[in-house]
Amino acid sequence: MISLQDITAAADRIRGKVIRTPTIASHSLSRATGAEITLKLENLQAVGSFKERGAANKLALLSPEERARGVIAVSAGNHAQGVARHASLLGIDAVIVMPRFTPGAKVVRTRDWGARVVLEGDNFAEALAFAQDMQAREGRTFIHPYDDAAIMAGQGTCALELLEDAGELDALVVPIGGGGLLSGCAVAARAMRPGLRLIGVQVEKYDSLCAFPGQATMPTGGATIAEGIAVLQIGQQTDEVIRKLVDQVLVVPECALETAITLLAEGAKQVSEGAGAAGLAAVLTYPDLFAGKKVALPVSGGNIDSRILANTLLRAMLRDGRILRLVMEIPDRPGVLADISRTIGAAGGNIIEVSHQRLFAAPSVQAAELEVMIEARDPAHAERITQELEKSYIVRRA
Repeated sequence: MISLQDITAAADRIRGKVIRTPTIASHSLSRATGAEITLKLENLQAVGSFKERGAANKLALLSPEERARGVIAVSAGNHAQGVARHASLLGIDAVIVMPRFTPGAKVVRTRDWGARVVLEGDNFAEALAFAQDMQAREGRTFIHPYDDAAIMAGQGTCALELLEDAGELDALVVPIGGGGLLSGCAVAARAMRPGLRLIGVQVEKYDSLCAFPGQATMPTGGATIAEGIAVLQIGQQTDEVIRKLVDQVLVVPECALETAITLLAEGAKQVSEGAGAAGLAAVLTYPDLFAGKKVALPVSGGNIDSRILANTLLRAMLRDGRILRLVMEIPDRPGVLADISRTIGAAGGNIIEVSHQRLFAAPSVQAAELEVMIEARDPAHAERITQELEKSYIVRRA
């Protein structure tokens, strides 16, 4: 098992090659959660993720012969970018195998760092099998995304910095995909702050450690906004460290991840991908566990597709009542739409989208159905807008 000395050596090795990211207290998230939240902003790394810490450490340890043969890696995006960037800095030829579902933004960014990207497999396991076969054929060095001592030590430098910069803490909450970040952070934390509670977080559908510390299970898999931790089975080396050092593993639902992404964007002003928001999602899902506690969360990555981010923010606004969808039965005559617009505007609402249906949905040829999406300040404001419209029209909330 890796040691604190391995992590401090990795920190010396990668100093100047990766950013020492800020550790900040977030008063807005503390108010929202009831815990005292400290964030480690790994989304501010050059590739937008903690993953380049491990990649930089591993590549720096390669022999001249290994560098000459080139490297190959498999990743859903962040490890790919880390390997691509640091291989480019060292003049090493890099091939990155990515699952076909990988968000386009991560594919483009990986190519932009100079690597050759191969899209293969419907999930991480299939992409990994393809990459291992390709590695054997071409003689490249395989850079594992998590189950490698050098990678784990590199990721542990995240906790090394956090614990040097943060004040007193009760808990460190870290997302689990393959386990590289949590295992590295756990080793650093146990050595530096022995009493610190270490908690891992998995997302539903990829919750292999849901029975922790019991035997691992094979999760179902499937679509998730947290594709960065969408790993069916954690690594052997990382599992050994986690079982020895970690106190608890929590599982969070998709909706909690979406809420956490929104809170980070609106409250902390930080862009996070789904995996990066998993720690905050755990605090939101299990409030009694963290109430009044000093909790540190790495925002482990910020590489979220712009469309997915926009949709996530809109869905969160819809759930908490700041976006209102109303369907109205209206008379089919001139001036009705203008009247409805004036009513909504006078009530302080902002019309986002309008759909007007005459032919199929209306109950009469002299009527029409209108669906309107409105932005409100809060649920109470949304209710006031609805009440104003109900004075003149039949209204139902969609």
